[in-house]
Amino acid sequence: MSFATAALATYANMLGTLDHIVTKGEAHEKGEALLAARLAEDMFPLATQIRFICNMPGEALARLTGLEFTSSDTDPATFAEARERIAATKALVAASDPATWPAAGDQVEFTLPNGMTFAMQAHEYCRDWAMAQFYFHMTTAYAILRAEGLPLGKADFVGYMFKYMKQPNPA
Repeated sequence: MSFATAALATYANMLGTLDHIVTKGEAHEKGEALLAARLAEDMFPLATQIRFICNMPGEALARLTGLEFTSSDTDPATFAEARERIAATKALVAASDPATWPAAGDQVEFTLPNGMTFAMQAHEYCRDWAMAQFYFHMTTAYAILRAEGLPLGKADFVGYMFKYMKQPNPA
């Protein structure tokens, strides 16, 4: 399996997870107030975590494939808007063709807004930056909702695994 195929599958699985937990948040009694919840005062709130998660696949595709992509700089104001962004990101990921990705050893260079510049091979960028950042914000979004009292468990985070579950053999 290529690193491109693995990354696209990971994005698709976890964006499904994000949609699932955001849907649970939308139905929760705290409602839209959850979008302002955060784990710690110096961390970004749920709405920003969702924005970052939805930006990251497009940013990675732009760096790796030359896709025209502009990151959003505004947080979703409602759960409905968050779900629209998730759906758009899922479509962006689904439209990416692994054949358009660079070879694993091709160089990728990028500069962060704070001026830090990194240079690495494409597969290293994907593994060490794009996936790590994506999972950090995904896990933080899950943790915020869990800390706010949503009944979430591991099955909510890895719900995509149920497609692989073998049915018990009849006795």
